[in-house]
Amino acid sequence: MEMHATRTIAADRMTVWAALNDPEVLKACIPGCSELTGSPEEGFAAVVTQKVGPVKATFKGEVTLSDVVPGEGYTISGEGKGGVAGFAKGGAVVRLSDAEGGGTDLHYDVEAKVGGKIAQLGSRLVDSFATRMADQFFERFQAHVEGPAEG
Repeated sequence: MEMHATRTIAADRMTVWAALNDPEVLKACIPGCSELTGSPEEGFAAVVTQKVGPVKATFKGEVTLSDVVPGEGYTISGEGKGGVAGFAKGGAVVRLSDAEGGGTDLHYDVEAKVGGKIAQLGSRLVDSFATRMADQFFERFQAHVEGPAEG
């Protein structure tokens, strides 16, 4: 399963970069994340509970960052085991660039694989779930970085 998208965030590139490396921000933005410990340098351990169709599972996994270029991007990869539900693993290449008219373009290419009971649900259900998870993460991330809308 693959996804590609770009979001424009109303903040400068270093602000976005700092947020992408902040464990508290990441924990708050990952849907279903109850625990995230570690650091960008050493990697993170995460606990995420999600329901995929009829299957609810708590995944425990590791997340690592590689190809880190400060202010420009990195590759994030992770693998989680959900007991009888199966496993999920995947990664994303995240790139930052200056947006036209100000702000920062955050571009991501996501690749994900699942196995076990979850994989038996069918690729359409799993793909739509993965797309929703990525969309929720980046929506929450954008809202966090931009702060409350002024009204």
